[in-house]
Amino acid sequence: MRTAVLGTGIMGAAMARSLAREGHEVRVWNRTPERADAVAGSIDGGPITAHREISDALAGCDVAVTMLYDADSVLEIVDQVVAGLGPETVWLQCSTVGPAGMARIAEAATPVGARLVDAPVLGTRQPAETGNLVVLVSGAPTAVDHAQPVLDAVGARTLRVADTVGAASALKLASNSWVASINAAAAQALGLAEALGLEPGLFLEAIKGGASDSVFAQMKGSMMAERSWAEPAFALDSVRKDVGLMIDAAEDASFPVDLLSTLLALYDRASERGHGEADMAAVRTAFDR
Repeated sequence: MRTAVLGTGIMGAAMARSLAREGHEVRVWNRTPERADAVAGSIDGGPITAHREISDALAGCDVAVTMLYDADSVLEIVDQVVAGLGPETVWLQCSTVGPAGMARIAEAATPVGARLVDAPVLGTRQPAETGNLVVLVSGAPTAVDHAQPVLDAVGARTLRVADTVGAASALKLASNSWVASINAAAAQALGLAEALGLEPGLFLEAIKGGASDSVFAQMKGSMMAERSWAEPAFALDSVRKDVGLMIDAAEDASFPVDLLSTLLALYDRASERGHGEADMAAVRTAFDR
């Protein structure tokens, strides 16, 4: 398929490469043109070409993918996307925007609403690079069916959540609340072990292979133990943004935000200490004395 990827940050660039490897013709655009240029080139399977204008990237495309920072970033280009979509082009909105943000985007995209699919992804840089994301989708089944080859190229699994947009974005927040919590809990455990005079890595060894162990805790915990978080798979400031969305959504649903508020305070503290652009594992610094 001919696919446009609008947004070439960590995730968008990796998804574009996965699409090209699966034989799709990929066009990329980024508001900072140099970032799109860096992704362009020949990948085994298909080409990636960079475009300066959204309209050029979208021309003749079967599927358009937006992978931008937040809802405001998507809304800044929504008019151009709506104008540039062909009569059968499906729009996969993959940015993490929360249900309220997705509702704003859907309202702004009313002329193409039947072809707008809410499609956030679970996973970070490495699964995005290898096409092993989990894609959460909600929207018209015919639109999802049309885009399935693209979903298959970027994801190991597609979970159809509902037939209306917004449900997938809600599930993304619930899922990311788990990720943000595990990450911060691992940081707390390593920090507490160190404060009690132990080598922090002993915590990871203690839970290894047990019921409380997880691949994620071992991966992020090892980064924390080595303080090797300079190269972000999921930037700490992006986690802060997502936890803020979780709090907004929870308050809208009259759901308690006690733990979410504590999480946000920890990620805020780590960001204030200069680690906003580092990997989320840098939340370990929130427990430094």
